[in-house]
Amino acid sequence: MSQETKLTYVTLLADPSIHPKYESALKQVETEFGKHHPMYINGRKVPASEGEFDVRSPLDTKILLGYFQKGNAKYARKAIEAGKDAFEEWSRKPWKERVAIIRRAADLMEDKRFKLAALITYEVGKNRYEAVAEASEAIDMLDYYADLMEQNDGYVKPMHPGAPGETSKSVLRPYGVWAVISPFNFPLALAAGMIASALITGNTVVFHPTSAAPFSGLKLYETLINAGVPPGALSFLTGPGESFGDEVTSNLDLAGIAFTGSKDVGMKLYRDFVNKQPYPKPFIAEMGSKNPALITSNADLEKAAEGVVRGAFGYSGQKCSATSRVYVERGIKNDFLKILKEKVDHLKVGDPRDKDAFVGPVINEKMVKKYQRYLELAKKDGGKIVAGGGLPEDKKLSKGYYVKPTVVAGLPSNDRLFKEELFLPFVVVDEVKSLDEALKKANDTDFGLTAGIFSNDQSEVDKFFRSIDFGVTYANRKGGATTGAWPGSQSFGGWKGSGATGKGVGGPYYLLEFMHEQAQTVVRDA
Repeated sequence: MSQETKLTYVTLLADPSIHPKYESALKQVETEFGKHHPMYINGRKVPASEGEFDVRSPLDTKILLGYFQKGNAKYARKAIEAGKDAFEEWSRKPWKERVAIIRRAADLMEDKRFKLAALITYEVGKNRYEAVAEASEAIDMLDYYADLMEQNDGYVKPMHPGAPGETSKSVLRPYGVWAVISPFNFPLALAAGMIASALITGNTVVFHPTSAAPFSGLKLYETLINAGVPPGALSFLTGPGESFGDEVTSNLDLAGIAFTGSKDVGMKLYRDFVNKQPYPKPFIAEMGSKNPALITSNADLEKAAEGVVRGAFGYSGQKCSATSRVYVERGIKNDFLKILKEKVDHLKVGDPRDKDAFVGPVINEKMVKKYQRYLELAKKDGGKIVAGGGLPEDKKLSKGYYVKPTVVAGLPSNDRLFKEELFLPFVVVDEVKSLDEALKKANDTDFGLTAGIFSNDQSEVDKFFRSIDFGVTYANRKGGATTGAWPGSQSFGGWKGSGATGKGVGGPYYLLEFMHEQAQTVVRDA
């Protein structure tokens, strides 16, 4: 793993070397826009009889990124069949050879890191820091999983003999064909993590990116194939998610599903998969959340406000880890809100290609309307708009999907804005009397992905870690109160309604989910 790859969400702001490389990549990637892209099944280019859909940039809808196929269930069936046919050869390939292929893919991605980042900016609207960080995270994800396979010797473990003359071992073996369904907000990194995990452990993959962001997924597919993944072991499909979901949940040849997306969609897939299959099969889901930050009277308020701003408004609040609720102790609430407002007011909302833009667009018009609806609801329910509220006045932004980062205080603690995941640059602040009250309110949710605390009292920090019902937790993280997990540093997995397995992406146990155990015993004659 190269040292250069070690660009994280926290370190990028201090790295001026990214700017000329990124700006050059913006021009390079523009030459690929407006083309027609097929699906790929068993290495063959496949057009859809149902036609194509166009993908446009959320930063400026006049920018046509390309045309993609309206694939449906029949193409998913063909891809699953191809994966089934390729499974035996791929799964029997020595694990060290699979590791070498995934490492080669990481190297190829590193060579194109800034071009991939530029595409991410155009496709989903991330600013340069977030986009370069995502491309870097995808590279590190592949390298980290290769490291895990090597550290665990391919997951073959000697066991104690059960009787004289026996030699026993535990072997983790792949399941078969997996469907991988990826979201728009991390179109490269999350897809790379799920696909690489399935492939490196010997499974085959049918990959379906969201229709909002298929271009980055296509580049990932091409990279893995160029690195040496056999065409049958990885297919690339686009089109309506509902049709794809209906097929993969009912297809008896599918071995497992890896999904990242909303709780509503994830739970529907889960229930359908359980009900339509003849026996239990693995279902890995990372879903949404409503992530809290707790600010105690012992906090550094400057650090806390900075952490909330970065956690709530990084990538326009469109992270499943985004800070969306803040619980602040009564005695410091006004001081905290004053600092928070000042920081939010100074955020630059703008074209994410611009160097000084922090808040870019949301993904589509539907989310703009959702923002406006919840803003009106906040006012109706007695909320006070502390900062933001509304659409930017800059007419240059009228061609994209831009909203102002918004902070609301004064809502009732049981208001729906404290309960529902918005996936927008929208954070609500509540007053609490104590850390105990903050913990109780923070845990009062069906979600459980990320949470943070700001306190210089170690006993409060310890109590937070003991008591919070969330899978990814931070204390005093100025770079993002609830955000910024990195492969090999923070396992990223949700509890309760935020995740299906309790084992985090980018953590030491993630690969185990893509394999099942076989005990092998040989008896020697006396």
